[in-house]
Amino acid sequence: MRRLAFVAVLTAMVTLALAPAVAGKPADQRNFSAHLTGDNEIPATGSAGQGQVMFKLDRDGDSMGFKLIVANIEDVIMAHIHCGSSDVNGPVTVFLFGPSDPVDVDGILSQGTITPEDVIPIPDSAVCPGGISGFDDLLEKMRSGGAYVNVHTVLNPGGEIRGQLR
Repeated sequence: MRRLAFVAVLTAMVTLALAPAVAGKPADQRNFSAHLTGDNEIPATGSAGQGQVMFKLDRDGDSMGFKLIVANIEDVIMAHIHCGSSDVNGPVTVFLFGPSDPVDVDGILSQGTITPEDVIPIPDSAVCPGGISGFDDLLEKMRSGGAYVNVHTVLNPGGEIRGQLR
């Protein structure tokens, strides 16, 4: 009985000690997502459109799968990852869709894999502090809340729906 209690306490201590290293460190984050709405755009668009984007970093950390789903949105022409916090409009760093002739989609707009070759370098600026020089910098921006996804339409070419990546 005493041995069982010791094992239980030891297991709990190890679990608590490792928990921050496994689950709590943003540097270990491998999954990212955002809910996209018109209210998140700068300025807000009032769009009824909605979206969800999900990213998953591969085991080697050198590519990332993604899926972008949209609803209630018409005449989509592009979608991107941008560098910037939730209160600024930042530069494009990765194309997720387009440019394209306008399309109406209610479901998966795009899906695929992002590799280092897909990242557009961004210089250091007020809207993208530190800039993005490559794939690792993009991941750091995504982990820190310094990147967002938006979907561009004919009606709102600057962006109709948007969501901050976490």
